Amino acid sequence: MGANGYTMGEGLYWLAWQLAMPGQARRVWEIVEAAGGPRRAWEAPTAQLAEILGDRGRAAEIAARREAVDPPGELRRLEGDGLKVLTYADGDYPEQLRTISDPPPALFVRGTLPAGSQYVAIVGTRRASSYGRTVAARLAAGMARAGVVVVSGLARGVDAAAHRGALEAGGRTVAVLGCGPDVVYPREHAALRDEIVASGALVTEFPPGTPPEPWHFPVRNRIISGLSRAVVVVEAGEKSGALITADLALEQGRDVLAVPGHITSPLSRGPNRLIKQGARLVEGPEDVLDELGIGTIVCGPELGTAAPRLAPDEERLYGLLGPEPVPLDVLVARSGLPPQAAAAALVYLEMKGLVRRLPGSAYMKRELEW
Repeated sequence: MGANGYTMGEGLYWLAWQLAMPGQARRVWEIVEAAGGPRRAWEAPTAQLAEILGDRGRAAEIAARREAVDPPGELRRLEGDGLKVLTYADGDYPEQLRTISDPPPALFVRGTLPAGSQYVAIVGTRRASSYGRTVAARLAAGMARAGVVVVSGLARGVDAAAHRGALEAGGRTVAVLGCGPDVVYPREHAALRDEIVASGALVTEFPPGTPPEPWHFPVRNRIISGLSRAVVVVEAGEKSGALITADLALEQGRDVLAVPGHITSPLSRGPNRLIKQGARLVEGPEDVLDELGIGTIVCGPELGTAAPRLAPDEERLYGLLGPEPVPLDVLVARSGLPPQAAAAALVYLEMKGLVRRLPGSAYMKRELEW
């Protein structure tokens, strides 16, 4: 923070508001703008707060919360726990996040937010199919190799697959939490959290010790989209939190893209609806990179890469393809694979640049020189 001596500079007032009212940035900004700045708002008498809010009870509650916060002491404790605090007054507060209508007054960060890179969010359902997890991982890997920072929410399903895809590609990823930075949620992602910190960051507006309450997640979604240039929706039901993130992204002026899914799957209704409404259809990472103006992924000798390794299902399907299109149902029948497994393997082959998907769900081999 700018106040290294822990004096009450503007940054500490922003931290104070974040500690007093975590997850309530819209209300904080209402008070701060009416009072004329974070310090004046913090020092405003209860009567002035009541006039701003039009609610004496709420004003008294906020005043009591202020009394319980010791900003310099809290900052020392946070930094002693290895956390970085980024306030709205700091020069390294994420510029993209500043542009939303209700940016958090302060962020609690474990790790390092990568600077000078494009951020793209990949979001989707916690109950992702094997197809959804495969697509999320492959998209994240392709974007990470192109230098894009992959943002998601560390939830089960699509989020976890996106983080892992970026990490396995040697890239960087940022997880936005709906709980305190010291709270492991979900518990099975403890090791994944550590990997993310090593190559990117955990970010939250909730102070240490804050449990993962249900209302926190829709609130944190605005940070996922706010940090990002674009949001990619992979699989999402009609009432999925991923669609909330997509709506927030549109409000924030971000690009929204979606991966099409099988029309019989409830998890395809969200992204398919977005595509109907004008979201760009994503078939591979090159579509996202093109939207960002980065260009396509270069494969082959230019990057010093060898021919991609194939999993058994991919090898079986690749051997059934040639220069002529083969319908998906024929490939399923000839390979003996379950339809979902075949679809997932074909997605891998397509993203590896070995297969072309044609209209009507037909596939053909793409001849490349490696």
